[in-house]
Amino acid sequence: MEAKIKAIHFDASEKLVAFINKKVEKITRRFEAVTEVEVTLKVVKPETAMNKEAAIQLAVPPTDDLFASKTADTFEEAVDLCLDALEKQLEKIKAKK
Repeated sequence: MEAKIKAIHFDASEKLVAFINKKVEKITRRFEAVTEVEVTLKVVKPETAMNKEAAIQLAVPPTDDLFASKTADTFEEAVDLCLDALEKQLEKIKAKK
């Protein structure tokens, strides 16, 4: 599944897009209920460390959409942190069924 990636006020590199798609592919293989993935990347306060923010929204019908937003030194790290948080949310949904 291809993620919709939005980079706000900058152009995401091919390497970053490939990294995100690979990570999203893993999570959508583990949890078939995920139908849509939207990733938003943003640089906050460019002059500081820990200024890369990633926000990920997963559509998981019939439940509400899942959302996680994390800030880190790199976009890759922020995406990893978001996906870890979303994985926990998905596990909870799976356990309820």
